[in-house]
Amino acid sequence: MDSGLYVVATPIGNLNDLGVRALEVLRGVELIAAEDTRHSQRLLQHYAIDTPLMAYHDHSDERAVRKICACIESGGSVALVSDAGTPLISDPGYRLVRAVQDAGFVVRPIPGACAAVAALSASGLATDRFLFEGFLPARAGARTHRLERLARETATLIFYEAPHRVLECLQAMTTAFGAGREAVLAREVTKTFETIRRGTLEELLAFVEADANQQKGEIVLLVAGARDDTPEVTAAIAGLLQRLARELPAKTAAAVVAEHTGLRKKQLYDLLLELKGK
Repeated sequence: MDSGLYVVATPIGNLNDLGVRALEVLRGVELIAAEDTRHSQRLLQHYAIDTPLMAYHDHSDERAVRKICACIESGGSVALVSDAGTPLISDPGYRLVRAVQDAGFVVRPIPGACAAVAALSASGLATDRFLFEGFLPARAGARTHRLERLARETATLIFYEAPHRVLECLQAMTTAFGAGREAVLAREVTKTFETIRRGTLEELLAFVEADANQQKGEIVLLVAGARDDTPEVTAAIAGLLQRLARELPAKTAAAVVAEHTGLRKKQLYDLLLELKGK
């Protein structure tokens, strides 16, 4: 094989999804750098691949990078794999890719499975523009802040979520995006208990609350982008908002104007704070 680093996508569940070219690369390289060697060993055993393995993950130090670069420098080839799917997608492998490139060596992608793209393709949501957000913050406050910043994003949003936090995440999304925003739960994609469910955030929250099995396994959450036809805050609306805020608490004034204009309550509340600061 040509010398260099091969970024190899592996199956996200069904082992038969490993591509022919990926199989050839994993058999032909001198070394496989894996996020978790024990996990990757199962895939290699399934295909009777005996290529040596080494660990490369978020906590790997420079010694691991030097070992990989030394192998390539001597004319060898190395495959980079993650636990499942395409390396570098919600994965720290980009540091290794940069180091190999900076050392003057070639990096070649070997495309294949990716949970985010697979879920998007079967979601029924718009695919012309999408934004991959990966995992949301574990802490409630930081998660809420991130979602509020995304509330007006018009592209389809894609998230990964841990099963023990999926309920909290759906609750936070319902608050930030609105109960009626369309979304998709894609769980255990390509595996035996695959679930792909589309509905409003309110419906998905009820679905997951009612079925504990939906709180297990690998989870992708997709949320439809915000509609881009939201009315603008005109000078008249801003004036009305300020007038009401003199008689009512700011949040109540924002809620009243939101109800009658179709604008988002948070957008109006933030505007009030901005106006007060001037």
